[in-house]
Parts: sequence; structure tokens; C-alpha cells
Amino acid sequence: MFRYLSGIQPSGNLHLGNYFGAIREHVRLQEKGDSYYFIADYHALTTVRDAEQLRHFTRETAVTYLACGLDPERSTLFRQSDVPEVCELMWLLLTVTPMSLLEKAHSFKDKTAKGISPDAGLFSYPVLMAADILAQGSHIVPVGKDQKQHVEMTRDIAQKFNQTYNQPVFVIPDIVMGTAPYVPGVDGEKMSKSYKNTLEILGEAKTLEKAVMGIKTDSLPPEAPKDPEQSTIFKLYSLAATPEETDALAARYRAGGLGYGHAKKELFAKLDALCVPFRERAAYWRADPHRVETILQKGAAKARENARFILNNARRACGLG
Repeated sequence: MFRYLSGIQPSGNLHLGNYFGAIREHVRLQEKGDSYYFIADYHALTTVRDAEQLRHFTRETAVTYLACGLDPERSTLFRQSDVPEVCELMWLLLTVTPMSLLEKAHSFKDKTAKGISPDAGLFSYPVLMAADILAQGSHIVPVGKDQKQHVEMTRDIAQKFNQTYNQPVFVIPDIVMGTAPYVPGVDGEKMSKSYKNTLEILGEAKTLEKAVMGIKTDSLPPEAPKDPEQSTIFKLYSLAATPEETDALAARYRAGGLGYGHAKKELFAKLDALCVPFRERAAYWRADPHRVETILQKGAAKARENARFILNNARRACGLG
């Protein structure tokens, strides 16, 4: 059976970009193989420097995944920091990782270009990601376009280690490009916690409505025909609507007579209808934090068993112990 692995950072409350871009696909993959999903709290330390805030975001990430349909009986959900073997494995991988490879990482270059002060954690982020993937013996890593390079780097690092020590310690994972769409934020740029332009999955209806009504638009009057493909409102609507509903709204855009205020109200109604069951299930999981923690610990025990096996093989290959 193929083993899938993916992770998500608890650096803020999860948003609809996370849902359409990852969580929805992760829930679907439960039917296709042995699925492992981790809450990447080690990774989040590059941006979150408040301990209680990190704990809160980590709990909420677990709750959100469960509320969106992740079944702990079919998938393994765990906290990254509950599998400390990845940190030692990261060090072993760092010793064979060329500096030039890390300097090419889009995540590092993009964040520094936006004025985010770089540190060694941000620079070596791809190696920790490689350790996460390799520690579970993952065969397939489903990713979006923005993470494809990191998995390619994982493959390069694993091959370099295997060649250096002339032993097949690591499975070389395959990349599966997900069908995740581009999800714009309220400012038209990619929806991201880092850019504070999100629509939260579990936010209250009033909060969601306020954010939707604040979406940036152009200055075209209601009577003017509009290009739906240039509209953030339309792009978000099409993610939650049926093809027939999407086509109908596109026709109204092109015909003219549709003001952005009315389009925003229709978008809010569609997104709210999507999120209502998520909010209800989240309330159920929040009411039983012990059960959520039990799920995470059970998942971590399973993930640690895999990681210990891989780490022990890597240590022996290096001559440690």
C-alpha cells in the first residue's frame, strides 16, 4: 500500500486557501492509501514566537482537520514535535546537503523579498521538511505548485545520502501534483496567513461576512459588463459553487447590471453554507479536548515507530552508535 504524507503549519487559524488547497484533497486521499498528516509546529517556530499562541494554533489545526472530515481511524494525524526523531535525522541530512541547494529555495527567497528577516531556521526549512517526509518512508507526497520544489529537494537530499553511504536508507518519494486551485485572498493576492488576507474556515459568520464585504474590487459601476476571470469575488465563488452556478454567475458578470456588493453577498452565502457544518463539528471536537489529544498521541506513537526504524538505519549507515 502506498503511504501518503503531508503537513501544515499551525502559524495561524486555517483558512479557505488551506481547505481548497490541501485539506479537501487530504480528506479524499484517505480512501486511496496509508495517509499521514502532521501539524508542523517545529516549522511554525520560524514565524510564531509566542508559546501559548503556538499551542492554541496547534490545537485549532487539529480541530479544523477533524471538523473538515479527516477520520482518525483511516488517517494518522500527529504533531510534528511529538516525533523528535526528525530533528536528529535533519542533522544527518544537513551534513550531506549542499549550501547551494538551500540558497535556491523559493520559500527562502520569496519571504526575504517581502522583507521577512531570515534566520537559519528559515534557511534550513527544506531539510527539516525532507526529514519529515523521509522519516515516514513516504512513497507519495501530494503537493501544490508552491511546495513542489521542496519535495524535489527532498529527493535530491535522500539520493545524496544513499550515494554517500552506499546504502538504500531512504525511499525516494514520488511527487504527485494535486489539483488544488489558486485561492486568492481578500486583496487579490494568494491567500496566506503571512499576508493577513485570509477567510478563516472556522471563523464566525459575522467575521466571514465582514471579510468578504471587504474584498478589493475595481471601480466599474454596477451597470458595466465585467470580466469574471479578473474578479476575486468570482474566483472564490467558483471554488464553492457547482459548475452550473459558476456559469450562471459568469453570465451575469458579462451581461452587466451586477454590482460588486450583490456579488459579495452571494459569495458570502455560498462560503457560509460550506463552513456551517465545519463550525458545528469543530464545536463537537473543542468540547472534548482530551479525545483530540488522544488522537494526536496515538498518531505520534505510530509515526515515531516509523521514524525510529528509519533513523536507526541512517545512524548505522553513518557509523553512529
